[in-house]
Amino acid sequence: MVSRTPRTAEEQKGFGRVVALGLRQNIAQFMLLVAVNALVGGTLGQERTVLPLLAEQAFHLDLYTSALTYILAFGLSKAGTNYFAGTLSDRYGRKPVLVAGWLVALPVPLLLIYAPSWEWVVVANVILGISQGLTWSTTVMMKMDLVGPERRGLAMGFNEAAGYLGVAGTALATGYIAANYGLRPGPFVLGAAFIALGLGLSVLFVRETRQHAHAEAADHVDAHAATSSALSTWQVFTLTSLRDRSLSSVSQAGLANNLNDGLAWGLFPILFATAGLSIESIGILAAVYPAVWGAGQLITGGLSDRIGRKWLIVGGMIVQAVALSMVAFGESFGVWLAAAVLLGAGTAMVYPTLLAAIGDVAHPEWRARSVGIYRLWRDGGFAVGALLSGLLADAFGISTAVAVVAALTAVSGLIVAARMRGTDHLLRA
Repeated sequence: MVSRTPRTAEEQKGFGRVVALGLRQNIAQFMLLVAVNALVGGTLGQERTVLPLLAEQAFHLDLYTSALTYILAFGLSKAGTNYFAGTLSDRYGRKPVLVAGWLVALPVPLLLIYAPSWEWVVVANVILGISQGLTWSTTVMMKMDLVGPERRGLAMGFNEAAGYLGVAGTALATGYIAANYGLRPGPFVLGAAFIALGLGLSVLFVRETRQHAHAEAADHVDAHAATSSALSTWQVFTLTSLRDRSLSSVSQAGLANNLNDGLAWGLFPILFATAGLSIESIGILAAVYPAVWGAGQLITGGLSDRIGRKWLIVGGMIVQAVALSMVAFGESFGVWLAAAVLLGAGTAMVYPTLLAAIGDVAHPEWRARSVGIYRLWRDGGFAVGALLSGLLADAFGISTAVAVVAALTAVSGLIVAARMRGTDHLLRA
């Protein structure tokens, strides 16, 4: 445990206690942030089942590339906001950024309910991307701050599990609502309730955690030259994106992961509908993938603390590639259900482990910026996935688009295997 007195007047404002790192020492705030991130995921989940069907049935978009513009808009705005979220959190604190993210989200359900044209939906997703970049990034940083280095994988597992169980539960619920009450407005009323609750909890009960990062930095032992704390934002960007073998390997794997998630989000419901599945069945498939993904992270996050990050990431990328191949060549609900389970399992192996690996290597004083830059690349995968899969689907069909993305995912895993250093020594430092 690390304890010390806050070193500046600013740090002391809002709390009058010695800072303690660790899950047990901060369990109340940690679990509150788990609940908040479940609401962040639910805000995103309001779209997973409904928007692809809305594009086809309400707005009659014929081209897949056009239909996927909302994911392109979401990915670009979320990726860009992730980059700034880390810098803003270092400068102004975590809590103000979290609250700002919820405030930004307020108009999204109304825009989706009353959209008279597809352009309104695209604008709503630009705003949603900004909100998600601020809220989800900040809950990641705050949990890393609270638990310290020893339980970082477990913390990321809980964070991402909460978020994607929120996505899954809301995807299932909105599928039911849409099947019984129509595509609008019901599914998006649920999203509005999540936003109101998340904002209230964040304003009233969440506490600032930046002082925990400063406490960890005071006792931080440099593992290699890349962990020097005196780095500019540009130096952190180049280190995370290119120069450091581990950080850059993680960044490209994150991009590949969300590339295939963008494909699953935008094209899977259309593929399943074209095959004759009902909205209820499509809702089940749309929910199973993030449900397995979310629940699996409760295991894989802590597992990565014990066995290391690298080979869990490599294995997860290969499992994802196999699952995507099953979707591409499958023709029945049973095959697609098995593929959804497998895709969720592979993503659970990868998702919290990538975040924990960033936390292992990055110095606490610039970790928030490195996490933001990693999330810039990772969520840029939504935009790349939407554009690439849309173009491929228009030219060659959805199955071909899925097969190509499966191959790219496998290649990304092999890059991690060849280039990433193991971080086990950093966990023991």
